[in-house]
This record gives sequence, C-alpha cells and structure tokens, in this order.
Amino acid sequence: MRVALIHDWLTGMRGGEKVLEALCEQFPSAELFTLVDVPGAVSPTIEALPRHTSFLQVLPHIRRYYRQALPALPTAIELFNLDGFDLVVSSSHCAAKSVVVPGRARHVCYCHTPMRYAWDQFPNYFGPERLGRIGSRAAAMAMRRLARWDAATACRVDRYVANSRYVAGRIRRYYGRDAVVVYPPVDTAFYSPDGRTPEPYFLIVSALVPYKRIDIAIEAAHLAGVPLRIVGDGPDRGRLQSAAGPGVAFLGTRTNEEIRELYRGATAVILPGEEDFGIVAVEAQACGRPVVSRAIGGALETVIPGRTGVLVDTAGAEALVSGLREAAQRPFDPSAIRRHAERFSRERFGAEIRAAINGALSASGESRW
Repeated sequence: MRVALIHDWLTGMRGGEKVLEALCEQFPSAELFTLVDVPGAVSPTIEALPRHTSFLQVLPHIRRYYRQALPALPTAIELFNLDGFDLVVSSSHCAAKSVVVPGRARHVCYCHTPMRYAWDQFPNYFGPERLGRIGSRAAAMAMRRLARWDAATACRVDRYVANSRYVAGRIRRYYGRDAVVVYPPVDTAFYSPDGRTPEPYFLIVSALVPYKRIDIAIEAAHLAGVPLRIVGDGPDRGRLQSAAGPGVAFLGTRTNEEIRELYRGATAVILPGEEDFGIVAVEAQACGRPVVSRAIGGALETVIPGRTGVLVDTAGAEALVSGLREAAQRPFDPSAIRRHAERFSRERFGAEIRAAINGALSASGESRW
C-alpha cells in the first residue's frame, strides 16, 4: 500500500509536528507532502521521509513569512499530485485536509483544529490593532473566502480523527462532520519526574502567537509577584518582551532536554489561552508538575482540578493570579500527576490511530493496513 502523509508546513517541532513524527513511525515508507519545509526545523524521523513541497517553497523569505501566504494555500495544496497513492493521511490545522486525492484512495484526516484565523480567531491575528483598519478589512475579505473554501472542501476527507472532544465539536460545527477522538502522543518515557523540589518560578512553553494569550500570563505573574520563564519564539516575541517586566525571562527555543529540566523545576506550568488539546500540559504532568489553565478547550480533558492542576473559570489576568497562588500553595502529589499523564502515551496513540485508519479502510472495502 502506497501512503502519502500531508502536513501544512514544517517550520518547527510543536504539538502538530510531534503527531506527524508519530505518524511517520507508523508509516516509515510513506512520502511526505508539505507546503513549506525549513531544513533542520523538525526531527530526524520526519526528515528521513521523502518530501515534496509546494510552489510556496521558492518564494523569497517564505520560511519567515509563510503565514502571509494564507490566500495562496488553496491553490498550493490542490496542486499536489497524489496519483498512485492508496492511502492519504493528513495532519491538518490549516489546509492539509483539503488536498485532492485520487478516487480510489482513502483519506483520513488527523485534525488538530479547523483553521483558527478563518473561523473564530480572526481578531487575534488580523484585528485593526495589528494591521490597521484598512489592512484588517482586506484580511477579513480574504479570510471569509478562505473559510468558505475550508468548509466546501470538508467532504474530501473520508474519516476525521480529532485530537480532543473539543476539536471534534469544532469539526461538527464548521464542517458538519463527525470525528473519532484520538488524543495526541506524549513521550511519557522521556518526560518524567526526577524527584527534585520545585523552584519558585512558573513556566510557559509555547509558540509566541496571539491566540496563546501569553500577555495575560505576563500580567498575572506581575500582579502575583512571581518569576515567569517563557520558552518559545514567534511573531509576538517583540511585542511581549516590550511589555514584560524584570521578573519575566524569555528563553527562546530550547532543546527537549532543556525543556524537560525546566518542567521538572517549575512550581507549575501555565496555559493562559484556549488550547485545542495542549500537549504541553501533558508533558508537564508527565514530569510530575501541575498545570494552571483556563477551564476551557482541551484543558478540560487533560487537567484534573485539584489533583493535577488548577482550572480558572474566567478569562483575564486577575483570575489567573488566583490560579497561580493556589498552585503555589496546594500540596500536589507528583506521583498522582504522573499517573494521569501516562494515559496519553505514544503506545496508546499508535494503537488508537491504527484502529481509526483500519476502520476507514474496512468501511471502503480496502484491506487493513
């Protein structure tokens, strides 16, 4: 069976790329199609597969400004030639799910989320305060077209697999399709406790993009008077650094080993935004550390209030301050937090994604993989 893996773009090892890495392990003979590929940005497991890129790859500075190419994504993804493939597995948070597959091929989409900027996160990315009034209006027109195309191409997928119940609901709302839920893989063998006493700092591990709401965590840390360390990079870094006080350290991109050490030493890990799943929350819990998050989105499926973390009911820095203080004072049991995280292991993901894909193949009369 010839298998094609489709991923939106390869620009770093975030949560979506960790799912792709696990899919590459399941399909080591597959070919990988991606809109933009930054060499050296992803793991050797992903880079080992033969890769095909779109025409966007040759545009000047596309590796830095790929988000500005959103209006060209429909053309770019639809030009991929998948003739000769029997199974297409897309890993999609943007356009990958809209690839055109041959009539005899089955298409299973692992959906991280329907594209946020075209549906319900537009103000965070393209609001007037970011692009100006005229620029925001132009972006709104482009995103409305992109949303219509996104909905119209939902039928190109034979089976949707969502990364959480929350995302399954978004798929139903925007695409009118049902989805089975397979939680993303977390390397619980690598992310593990080391028995140390936590230090008095809070930690964020995140891409520095608008919807992550890092600004709220910075304000909350200031109000609570606690040190905050931020791992990650992205287009919002300059704005966030200019607003941060002396108690906030921006650590940039770090290795997995360095991130593991930061998890192990933190009082708690903060997820201030609305996460579709939130793989960072589970990595932190695998290291025995609690999580402070809004009671919304994927956090409702990954964090047990009072046992593995603190969930705050309302948005805003003031609510998050109370969560930080509770996390610092509550005597969490690292072993119980760790046991909870183990249910999201890579082995569990492998078994469940195989079952989902085999179900799609069996429904079409194809032989199981």
